[in-house]
Amino acid sequence: MLTDIFLQLVKKYTNDHELANNLWLEIFTKYSEPKRHYHTIDHLKNMLRDLNEVKDKIEDWDTILFAFFYHDIIYKAYSNSNESESAKLAMQRLSDLGYPAPKIAKCANMILVTKHHTLSDDDDTNYLLDADLAIFGQPTEEYQKYSEQIREEYTLYADFMYNSGRKKALQNFLQMEAIFKTDHFRKNYENQSRMNISNELDGLN
Repeated sequence: MLTDIFLQLVKKYTNDHELANNLWLEIFTKYSEPKRHYHTIDHLKNMLRDLNEVKDKIEDWDTILFAFFYHDIIYKAYSNSNESESAKLAMQRLSDLGYPAPKIAKCANMILVTKHHTLSDDDDTNYLLDADLAIFGQPTEEYQKYSEQIREEYTLYADFMYNSGRKKALQNFLQMEAIFKTDHFRKNYENQSRMNISNELDGLN
């Protein structure tokens, strides 16, 4: 499914089938790296499911799709530059496609904002951010699986080091006036998200 969606998207902007296939192979390979446990192809599938639910509210579907595919293409658990490196790679690849420069800039900004998930003045960006965090609002068992997968991505950290950093990140979300920026996601996921995060924090003490 993801393969077809990406190739159909890219073929709007190039007739170079080899380029299109190579771009998808790069994405698939990156999201299939063995050190990834949560930030995988499955994460993309779940995000796309949530984005499709609000497709009629999204102004620039192609740009949000490109941001979606590239937002975690560079992911190293111990790096602080994943978002900037992902945005840079996205800009290079979209430039190769001849994608319009203003939309390349918008795509890159969408990816950069996923670092801190702060409210944007662009509605499309807020929908991307909310879809990225939708895992927070899933049933308890699914959230538990997610938290275990995140822990696996940080296996080099001892528990006391990991727990300290994880607690800080989760507390930042609870301190937000609203975790989700859009009405759709806030209505469907806000309460469950706060319960899941609070339960995880209790287990980290």
